Parts: sequence; C-alpha cells; structure tokens
Amino acid sequence: MTSNIVIAILVTSLATYLSRFLGVVSAEKIKETSKIFRWFNCLAYSTLAALIARIIIFPAGALAEADYFIRFIVIIVSLIIFYSTKKNLVYPTAFSAIILALLNYLQ
Repeated sequence: MTSNIVIAILVTSLATYLSRFLGVVSAEKIKETSKIFRWFNCLAYSTLAALIARIIIFPAGALAEADYFIRFIVIIVSLIIFYSTKKNLVYPTAFSAIILALLNYLQ
C-alpha cells in the first residue's frame, strides 16, 4: 500500500511541476503577472487539488481500506506543514505519505 501512495504522490507532483516548468520555459519574455503565467499556476494547483480530493473522497485500491478519520488527520497535518513551510508543496506532499503509512501501520 505504501508504494501505491508514493507513486500517486510522485505522479501528482510530476503533473504539478511539469506544467510549471513548461510555463517557465515557454514564457521567457512574458511578464510574471501576465495571463499565461497565471494560467499555468492555476492549472498546476487545480490538478493537484483535484487529484488529492479524488484520492481522499473516492479512494481506490489499498487506500480505500484506510479510515476516513486517518485520512482527515493526514489532511490536517499536511495543511499545518503547508502553512508552516510558507506554502511549500513539496514537504506536505512527502510527509503526507509518511504520516498515512505510519497511521495505517499503527491502526
């Protein structure tokens, strides 16, 4: 189960940062406040939010065996990490997999 969670996080991160990378590469002369930059940023965040919401609300496979209570604890801890690291997405994404695996193991 842990490897599936890690794979889901890696795919989600790849989708997020790939769109950001393509935005930076294709927009050398575009201002950071332009519509194209805002679009890439919105695309990255919406993709990540949609995938996380789907995983939490409608889990498939081994994640479906995890209790809703454990999933919500992971969400709360991830939000705390997100805001304490100045809205960095890498730390809460990585730690969410670790916390979920630990809580499921201890259950």
